Amino acid sequence: MKKLLLLLSCFLAFSLSMNGQKPMTHEIMIKFKKIGAPKISPDGRHLIYSRIETSYNLEEQTSDLWIASTDGSTEPRKLTNSKGGEDNYQWSAASDKIYFIAKRDGDDVPQLYVLPLAGGEAQRLTTLSTGVSDVKFSSDGSRIIFSSRVFPTAFTDSTSKKLADEKKKIKTKARVYQSFPVRYWDAWLDEKQSHIFAMELKAGAQPVNLMKDISLVQSPGFRLGSYHFSPDGKSVVFTATTEYNTTAYQSSKSNIYSVSISGGKETALVSDETDYSSVEYTEDGKYLIATGSANGNKLYYLNRVYRFDASTNSAKKELAATLDRPINDMEMAGSSIYASIEDQGVDRIVEISISDGSVKPVLGAETGSFSALSLSTNPRVFAYQYQNMATPPEVWASVNGSLKAISKANDAVLAGLDLVKPEVIWTKSSRGKNIRSVVLKPTGFDSSKKYPLFVLMHGGPASSFKDVFGYRWNPYILGSAGYVIVMTDYTGSIGYGEKFAQDIQFDPFKGPGQEIQEAAADAIKRFSYIDGSKQAAGGASYGGHLANWMQASTAHYKCLISHAGLVNSEAQWGTSDVIWGRELMNGGAPWVPTKTWKEQNPMRFAANFKTPMLLTVGENDYRVPINNTLENWSIHQRLQIPSKLIVFPGENHWILNPDNSKFHYAEIQNWLATYLK
Repeated sequence: MKKLLLLLSCFLAFSLSMNGQKPMTHEIMIKFKKIGAPKISPDGRHLIYSRIETSYNLEEQTSDLWIASTDGSTEPRKLTNSKGGEDNYQWSAASDKIYFIAKRDGDDVPQLYVLPLAGGEAQRLTTLSTGVSDVKFSSDGSRIIFSSRVFPTAFTDSTSKKLADEKKKIKTKARVYQSFPVRYWDAWLDEKQSHIFAMELKAGAQPVNLMKDISLVQSPGFRLGSYHFSPDGKSVVFTATTEYNTTAYQSSKSNIYSVSISGGKETALVSDETDYSSVEYTEDGKYLIATGSANGNKLYYLNRVYRFDASTNSAKKELAATLDRPINDMEMAGSSIYASIEDQGVDRIVEISISDGSVKPVLGAETGSFSALSLSTNPRVFAYQYQNMATPPEVWASVNGSLKAISKANDAVLAGLDLVKPEVIWTKSSRGKNIRSVVLKPTGFDSSKKYPLFVLMHGGPASSFKDVFGYRWNPYILGSAGYVIVMTDYTGSIGYGEKFAQDIQFDPFKGPGQEIQEAAADAIKRFSYIDGSKQAAGGASYGGHLANWMQASTAHYKCLISHAGLVNSEAQWGTSDVIWGRELMNGGAPWVPTKTWKEQNPMRFAANFKTPMLLTVGENDYRVPINNTLENWSIHQRLQIPSKLIVFPGENHWILNPDNSKFHYAEIQNWLATYLK
């Protein structure tokens, strides 16, 4: 009965108005309310979440906190009313206050605030000049720890202010580096480090930098990871690396440490061959639970869960050892860990036993994705996010086995849309692998007609076409003009086991490209409504890389679209913000004549380029820097291939500005219409 209830609830959450006449448009998508992860009160009676109202006019965009009862007996109501929005929101232990980080009037940087639910305005609790992020509370609620980015020698706020003032007076504007890396995503790095601060939650208390006497911060390769209080609140456990500056030639590894809440030297707790990403004690203090991945020469490793005896920091045991699936997020409660995992295109919630590591299903079905789990003190009352390809994330609650839709912020708009349910197919590839694809029919589908095919390729490659809602490459918008969309999880995708993701190593484009084309051919064979004579392909990031490989290796597409895609693997190696993984992918440095460098670099096969191509890129993209797109553009122009280049100033790897996003979608549609209609 419980399983039937879960499946029924999933179906209802996915249900769409098949009578609606409107297709998905950018204007409709931009008006969807963006619902943040829920946080349930310790007593399980209420939950809070963020809600963003998006607009093409960024001045009109708002972000506020909302509160609702978990049993659905009352409608959600808005708690805050500010432009900047609230982050890292959480409850007090007594469920009577809400803490959050915000940058409000009078704040130069984000600070911690508290809002009493009995009434009154939010009160600022911190005034640190370098700001506050990622706040954690002690079990008794009397103290907090948080991180702040400071200069390496700034262990007091007065020193931070002094150094910042001195920097402002320097007239020379030069960036000077002596080690890697120098950029990340869309920003140049500076010398600042994240440090852990502790503060008592009482009037007049000031934060104390716990890293003052920690030797790790003196290393040029220091980088702080995650951190948590010990159960008794007397110490802080954290992960950190001193090898971040070595990532030009190896994978860095983080170890586990602790420091007293009053400061002092660090104590090394765990240092082995695992790269630890998070660490936390069980509620009873008996065990230390950490997540981490192997640190070898594979391109991809699963993040696994480990248990240590807290008294000795030894007796390492892997929990959920047979799971073989990525963990999205997790939270501990009593003797269990509740986690959202990615499994063959959907996110499920499972329960992992801390004692024996066994895994039990909690929520999940063949469609839809469950994540952002938040637990109350009662394990039978919790909150989570649910979404699918046609439904943006919404907040739900589970109360004693009854699933309740809480936020319902987009139900009215969705009810008026004609959104076809995606169909999953599995193709046996020529290499003997089972390859999953998602097929999406266009709005207003007519079985008597034939439709052109747009092969959409995902980025990563350690990613997948999950049953989640997407804003950047929304398949409903892309197919709304009358295209069938096929989305294939090629080798290298995650959610199919660690080996499936690892198998892309040394074969970045040829094998995945072949699988994508075989899956498309399978879809054409299965579905008579697909016009196989009219095909286009495109994608972003690694999907853009693959579009460029299709340009180099086949001529059967009518047109191609590459956003933020590399055309020259060798140039990408030297200019991206991360390089070691590219060396692992290709079997050595670019000057080593490996088979992969020679045979799977699109630019080396430019003589084969023939297909009209749309090239788009964000000017501040440091992951796949603009030089690769410019080189691709030059090749197309040199060979006189029909092509168009669009550069978005101010954008990074993603096109996020609403107006820019709308223009990007329109240009993609125009390009497809030119060659497929």
